[in-house]
Amino acid sequence: MDDLTTQIEQTAARLEEARGYLHIDARRTELAALEDSFTQSDFWDDQNKASRLTKQAADIRTDIADFDAAMLLLDDVAVANELAIHEGDESMANEAKQALADLTALIDSLELSSWFTGEFDSGDCIITVSPGQGGLEAQDWTDMLFQMYLRYAAKKTWRVDVLDAPQAEGIGLDHATFTVSGRNAFGMLAGEKGVHRLVRISPTDAKGRRQTTFAAVDVLPALPDEIEININPQDLRIDVYRSSGPGGQSVNTTDSAVRITHLPTGLVVTCQNEKSQLQNKESAMKILRARLYRLEQERRQTELDQLRGPKVEAAWGNQIRNYVLFPYQLVKDLRSGVETGNVEAVLKEGDLDQFTIAFLRQKAKGSFEPQSSAE
Repeated sequence: MDDLTTQIEQTAARLEEARGYLHIDARRTELAALEDSFTQSDFWDDQNKASRLTKQAADIRTDIADFDAAMLLLDDVAVANELAIHEGDESMANEAKQALADLTALIDSLELSSWFTGEFDSGDCIITVSPGQGGLEAQDWTDMLFQMYLRYAAKKTWRVDVLDAPQAEGIGLDHATFTVSGRNAFGMLAGEKGVHRLVRISPTDAKGRRQTTFAAVDVLPALPDEIEININPQDLRIDVYRSSGPGGQSVNTTDSAVRITHLPTGLVVTCQNEKSQLQNKESAMKILRARLYRLEQERRQTELDQLRGPKVEAAWGNQIRNYVLFPYQLVKDLRSGVETGNVEAVLKEGDLDQFTIAFLRQKAKGSFEPQSSAE
């Protein structure tokens, strides 16, 4: 039987490294202090601060629990391996292999969580998908990407709230804006910002010719309420109109959709998927706050491009990822070089972790060497 002692020792070393970069001992102390503050009589006087601190405590608690679970699993692996070797127990050998695989996956997860060091990485995000070059094809591609992200969020058990996804004329979507809520949602999805290129046989071309089309994905952090963005009401033009999309009873029979234009910057935000005009206005203002915050950050410190990279046209030569459906099957990220021939799993099942994690790993190492943009 295979002796897993060497692999176990290597894994134990990785786990000890995790104790260091996750600052487990310091975070236990921090958690105790936070939990003590929860018992103070005035803790809930400031609802926004209380909500932020309880979320912070929950995240710390999760990391500590995962680390403790890994330590217990390491003991189980060592015991199972020892019994398998000394007693020739094949069932124990299989148990040791499985436990080691589970432990490795858990340590990978701990390593991943350590990369989320940005101010908003652990929080929610706002995603907008917009058609680029390609006409009707780009509208359809926007819808395909929208569905892909919905499936990815479902895999992560994140909550999605669709704010605006109006149907375009012909096929597809005019654009799609939605929030993704869950632990590390912004940190995981920030790397999706950029131009996405699709190559396939056009479903709208009677001659069945190959078509190349583009869509742009924008990812913003959903700002906590305590982040103050001063918006002068006189700088806003608010238009209401009849909603054109689904949303339930009465949504299409009243002027519930809202369009907000920030006059000084020209930023325009729309929301129409809620039933009431008030709800749509609140959602639109949330997006506007995030976009104004990003503009201010860019003005103050250009080097803080982790919130927004250089603006590029959604067209040839600017893409971060290619999705080729014809004449072969391939999805390739041009930053990390990661690729897969299982296009169905990516687009239909939301299998994006291979790309998001590779991007984060490269970002953590501080090295990005764009790959060739050829098909």
